[in-house]
Amino acid sequence: MDSPWFAGSASAVRRLLATRALRGFADGVVSVVLATYLSVLGFSPFQIGALITATLLGSAMLTLLVGLFGARFDRKTLLLGATLLMAATGLGFAGVTAFWPLMLVAFAGTLNPSAGDVSVFLPTEQALLADLVAARGRTWLFAFYNLSGALAGALGALASGVPAWLATRDGWDPRSAYQITFVGYSLVALLAALVYVGLPVRHATPVTPLRAAPLARSRKIVLRLAALFSLDSLAGGLVVQSLLALWLYRRFGLSVEETGHVFFMTGLLSAGSQLVSPRLAARIGHVRTMVFTHLPANGFLMLAAFMPTAKLAILCLLARMALSQMDVPARQAYVMAVVPPEERAAAASVTNVPRSLAAALTPLVAGWMLQQSSTGWPLLVAGATKAVYDLLLLAMFRSVKPLDES
Repeated sequence: MDSPWFAGSASAVRRLLATRALRGFADGVVSVVLATYLSVLGFSPFQIGALITATLLGSAMLTLLVGLFGARFDRKTLLLGATLLMAATGLGFAGVTAFWPLMLVAFAGTLNPSAGDVSVFLPTEQALLADLVAARGRTWLFAFYNLSGALAGALGALASGVPAWLATRDGWDPRSAYQITFVGYSLVALLAALVYVGLPVRHATPVTPLRAAPLARSRKIVLRLAALFSLDSLAGGLVVQSLLALWLYRRFGLSVEETGHVFFMTGLLSAGSQLVSPRLAARIGHVRTMVFTHLPANGFLMLAAFMPTAKLAILCLLARMALSQMDVPARQAYVMAVVPPEERAAAASVTNVPRSLAAALTPLVAGWMLQQSSTGWPLLVAGATKAVYDLLLLAMFRSVKPLDES
């Protein structure tokens, strides 16, 4: 980690990678367990979709506030505050079982029903990372950042079967076993807080221009990117990991343990793909890396909906995940590279928040689809919409270069 690419503290980089791994593990567990736990509480697929929508919508609103107005606070303070909210969220899901109170907890909290990071931590950590690395190492750093989250998320998905195993072995009530999972989520938040404590108390870049006008110089390009990313996430909300787990259960009868093994494998494939992304970006550019890996992944997602057996559907999902996350470090590095340093936190927020808002709109629709039929309509609609996004991104941004290359 003592590379000349790093313009700041290697210790700070290691801490951010460690906290991404901790949060990835917690997200990996709850994203698989969530739909089953809510089913055990007696909620319908439509209600489960509504709760997932609330988690994404609340995270999006909070992330927007942090990105646009958080510059007046030290980033370490913001991250520590987010861990306290994360701890409260886990305790809320463990202790609240009525639908409407749980909807409030879901909206106000940090629970992540997807395999990726859509949380309030994201804009602050991305801005910090971009400040700590030279331009030529930025894509690699974001790749390692996502790699740590993906590997830990895969382990979390594997560990999601532990509550059901304990319930079977020791005769526990399934509801109580799953509630322990959310207590564990809170404990992970406290561990992350201990790691964040070691971050330096300082802003990595000047923030005065950001306070006056968060996107004074890069507003046009950021808004165009945000609009496109929102289209992608609108489709992604149909197939967040919790809903895929629900579809596998309703379509093929897969248990939580079996689904956890599936998402462990998809997480490993996703993690490995993070290391391919920087090499591709160096050869063909960020935008082409995003598009040329995403398009075939969307084809595999659509194929999964037609598969007659669980084994074939899982193979399609594995093929999809081997490709679909290669765009993430390229996208993150590209956004950080096409805006000036003082606008990076706002750009990260404004490009990520509409994605979260868009993703929050469609789980309700997916839940309704799954309640009507076990056919994989959410997968078909998501794959087709994502393909449209890919083509539009290529058409609009293939000639827009990063500021440090123009």
